[in-house]
Amino acid sequence: MRAEPQPAPYRPDPAIAAIAPWLGDVVAAADFPQRVLRFRNDRWDKAVGLSELTEAEWVRHFARFTPLPGNLPAPLALRYHGHQFQVYNPDLGDGRGFLHAQLRDGAGRLLDLGTKGSGTTPYSRTADGRLTLKGAVREILATEMLEALGVNTSKTFSVVETGEELWRGDEPSPTRSAVMVRLSHGHIRIGSFQRLAALEEDDHLAALVDYCLRHYPGPPPPTDAPGRDEPAVILLHQVAERLADLAASYMVAGFVHGVLNTDNMNITGESFDYGPWRWLPRWDAGFTAAYFDHAGLYAFGRQPEAIRWNLMQLAIALRRLADSEPLMAALNSFAGHYNAAMARRFCWRLGVASQGTDADFALIAAAEREMRAGGIGPDAFFFAHREGRDAEGDLAAALAGYQRVASDDPLWAEAPPSLLIEELEALWQPIAEHDDWQPLHAKVVAIRRLGEALGEPPVPAGHLPV
Repeated sequence: MRAEPQPAPYRPDPAIAAIAPWLGDVVAAADFPQRVLRFRNDRWDKAVGLSELTEAEWVRHFARFTPLPGNLPAPLALRYHGHQFQVYNPDLGDGRGFLHAQLRDGAGRLLDLGTKGSGTTPYSRTADGRLTLKGAVREILATEMLEALGVNTSKTFSVVETGEELWRGDEPSPTRSAVMVRLSHGHIRIGSFQRLAALEEDDHLAALVDYCLRHYPGPPPPTDAPGRDEPAVILLHQVAERLADLAASYMVAGFVHGVLNTDNMNITGESFDYGPWRWLPRWDAGFTAAYFDHAGLYAFGRQPEAIRWNLMQLAIALRRLADSEPLMAALNSFAGHYNAAMARRFCWRLGVASQGTDADFALIAAAEREMRAGGIGPDAFFFAHREGRDAEGDLAAALAGYQRVASDDPLWAEAPPSLLIEELEALWQPIAEHDDWQPLHAKVVAIRRLGEALGEPPVPAGHLPV
């Protein structure tokens, strides 16, 4: 059974204030013509001590962006560079969002409240700094489903409709607008390090490494790792394992993020910023989510490769602080971490105990053959063969000797919820036509029920929990 986030008192901790002068810019939120609360995360508001806010207080803090008590006095738009489809772009930064607050949960983790669609910043370029309501609905669904499937993801904390008409080339326009707040482990991107390295701000680069090690701690590197006592090397080892686990979790979930640029890679290994995402309708390594990804750079099967490439860009940035050899050792640990994560996560979702051996990889290979032959996706496969049921041929042979994780949860007697693009459109239609939010809320309840049935995901030992 998946544990609920534990209630905790409100504990503000704006730790980023110490590095804010060179990491971001103070900005102001847009003044929206209306503010209608559409979604409030009633699981995670308790975990950060904000469940007692009235609706009026909630809207004041998360649509007008009045500072929370004892927190950041003004919003902070973060600065960063990044590779976008592997082309370096120095003209980036928070263009329609900002960091609003930082606070601790009951486990003592530092968490961020950041925005999307909160108005223009110095990094908006020609964009309007806004978010469509449909985009916010898409993010609610993506984060809820990924959380249920054990992926380390940001949480959609709040969605407020803002009453503006927006024009977008990829949506029927004019379309409705919203401002969203996400709860995250952190907002420090690989692109944040790239910017400091490009500007040769080595003191700030070292300070950012220290900030991440202090506030997002992880296990030390292996005892035989070269340079294991150097802060930059320690951080790269930790990020390598986190991102390897993220890559594996995408594959087991059958999820395609769509835009895995370095400015979309969080050093906590937490997935965030959901644009053209998709779930696989069938097992297809070449499936892409973004219509503009013409070369298939971020296709489903290339996601681990893309994430490792991004990790390499972090290693390149950290070369200003450490020698290449220990950084390469950390970078090269990605493959082993990825294989281990694939084994434990695949077996977890299938409902069998990982053997931690080559048997797990034989099982995964048999499962992929089964999905390709049947033209089905991971959702259908994991449901059909939960705990090894109804397995035949190669799949049955691969499952021989595996211990089933006994579960009498009635959810497994009927197909659990999925989130293919047709289902997303079906949920949006009542909102667009009748302002009917009930189907969306019912879907969220069903998705959370799936998370309960799957239970706690297997995260790397010593790393941040999901």
